[in-house]
Amino acid sequence: MAREFTRRLGRVRRELTGVWRVFRRNKLAVVGLYILLFFLALAVASPFYAAREPMYEPLTGYDPEILGSHPPSLKHPLGTDFLGRDILGQIMKGSQLAFAVGIIAALTSVVIGTLIGLISGYFGGLVDSVLMRMTDIVLTLPSIPLLIIIGAAIGKQSIWIIVVIIGALGWPSTARVVRSQTLSLKKRPFVDAARVAGSGHSRVVLHHIAPNVLPLAFLYMTFLVTWAILTEAGLSFIGLGDSSQVSWGMMLQWCFTSGHTFRAWYWILPPGLSISLLTLAFYLIGRGLDEVVNPRLQER
Repeated sequence: MAREFTRRLGRVRRELTGVWRVFRRNKLAVVGLYILLFFLALAVASPFYAAREPMYEPLTGYDPEILGSHPPSLKHPLGTDFLGRDILGQIMKGSQLAFAVGIIAALTSVVIGTLIGLISGYFGGLVDSVLMRMTDIVLTLPSIPLLIIIGAAIGKQSIWIIVVIIGALGWPSTARVVRSQTLSLKKRPFVDAARVAGSGHSRVVLHHIAPNVLPLAFLYMTFLVTWAILTEAGLSFIGLGDSSQVSWGMMLQWCFTSGHTFRAWYWILPPGLSISLLTLAFYLIGRGLDEVVNPRLQER
């Protein structure tokens, strides 16, 4: 048992080494990885930064010596907002929410899309027709207007309701790609061999086909993270976000509604740049993973 585990661990290590070797050839993807690690460090350090003094608590803390917005200083490296709250603390807290929203929503979409794509592509026939028509219906639903309607219906909108809706609307593209890949894989000799060996449908799908489509699904997940972060920021900016949470979009909304958009560059630039850089990082990483998943791109 120990020898088998060691052998599998060695094989996984060799595969990961090969993936990294291909990934690092794309210099832009490596830059995206460094940007991602920077914001991840901000997210991890956020609780420690906020614990220094009560004034650094992102949502409720304020500096009693500062009335309103104030430019950057040694005490507040990025300045303060209209309530005297530390902007750097809000940026760090917003990075936590950005990762949570992006990854949870994208993971939800990828899981739903992968399962539907696998089932649709493997079984075909009526199952395929029903699932693909359902996919087409969801694909045509406008996400932003739907979120606006739900926000109007339930009043105050929780950030987790936004995450669930984003995740529930983002899976069709993944389902279509996984379906097309499954249609190709189910005709391969190794799938026929698994059937001859007595494997049932669930084992063939989960143990033989799914591992071959997961890299492609993970690639689409990086792009869905970008879409989820931008959607949450857009909703927060227009006033449909969760005001009880500090997000980069909510920071932009506070800056706009308080009339500081053109008067406090130190307030509006950090959240705007953070949204742009983090979404760019996930996009660049996705492009690098595209070369890993698609061998034809490696030859170019």
